Amino acid sequence: MPETGLPGWIGRSDVPIARVWTMPEFNPPFRIGHGYDLHRLEAIAPEGKGRPFVLGGLHFDHDRGPVGHSDGDALLHAITDALLGALGEEDIGQRFPDTDPAHDGADSRVFLDAALERMAESGFEIANLDATVILERPRIGPRKTELRRRLATLLGVDGTRVNIKGKTHEAVDAVGEGRAIEVHVVVLLFRAD
Repeated sequence: MPETGLPGWIGRSDVPIARVWTMPEFNPPFRIGHGYDLHRLEAIAPEGKGRPFVLGGLHFDHDRGPVGHSDGDALLHAITDALLGALGEEDIGQRFPDTDPAHDGADSRVFLDAALERMAESGFEIANLDATVILERPRIGPRKTELRRRLATLLGVDGTRVNIKGKTHEAVDAVGEGRAIEVHVVVLLFRAD
């Protein structure tokens, strides 16, 4: 094919650039996805509806836990949604509805593994992942290195491709009052071939 005029991009010069990018045969070598999750935090059952506090597949000792249909791992949920979003797939709630009893109390690694499988089938790999976890307690700082290692292992990538940041919400709204956890994730995928 002739050059499109864009450095590094090959396409059809007889079709306007905007049209080339929407053509079925144009498949960009990179994909970006954003994932988000929010869970209410309550006292651990039986005192409340909270499940044991799990973040990135790691258990944290905390008196409150996420209220959710699965294990409530907000970090793995946001990562799963970021991967699915980058692939243009249905989101986590559509693929794994909270109305399905099979997902009650499920380990969120099941959802992540399904998204990673779709990514591999689509011919993509993770270039890097950047996560921001927003909560008052527990503080993730003391376990940040462990979290990064754990995520890298779950994702099958080198630890340098994973970043995680912990933030508070400065006593503003439910997150700032310690009644919720919020997570944002951005992922960059690249074509493996």
